[in-house]
Order: sequence, then structure tokens, then C-alpha cells
Amino acid sequence: MIQLNSGNVLLKPSHRRQLMAWLKRALRIGQRLGNFVIQISMKRIGRSYEVNADVSDSSGAFHMRMKRHDWQDAVRDLSRMISVRLHNQRLGMA
Repeated sequence: MIQLNSGNVLLKPSHRRQLMAWLKRALRIGQRLGNFVIQISMKRIGRSYEVNADVSDSSGAFHMRMKRHDWQDAVRDLSRMISVRLHNQRLGMA
């Protein structure tokens, strides 16, 4: 399950769909692990964007933070890092 709190960042529906597409791989890996929940919060600080993610699943929980000048770069980098971390957890279970 994915929960998004966009805070003071205005997202159009097309941006939300784009965000969900980037998180699709992480969602699939997380569902295989079981009890997968990801909470994403976005906020704008000055000219940059900060994206925080709290991820929990059956094998553990972790927190990630990304700060970039563009919200799309921040979310894209964060989704890649989450996918890599979940993949490593999945390998650790085997």
C-alpha cells in the first residue's frame, strides 16, 4: 500500500500517475515480501523539494530522504533507491 502526503507541493493527476509508475517495481517487490506499506511525504523548502519515505514490510523497516531542485528528480531517485533496498531485503530472505 502506498500513502502519499504531498504537503505544500501541488501535484496534477498526471504527476500522481507518473509517480505511481516510478514506484511500480518497488510495489511488486514489496508485495512479495508481505505486509508492505510505504508512506511518502513531500514538501517544498525554498527552491528545492524534500521527499521522505517510510517503508515497512515483513522483513524490516527503513526511512529514506531525498532533496533535489526538482520534485521529479527527487521522487525518481528515491524510487530507485527503495527498489534496490527492497531487492536486497528479498535476497536476504532467500
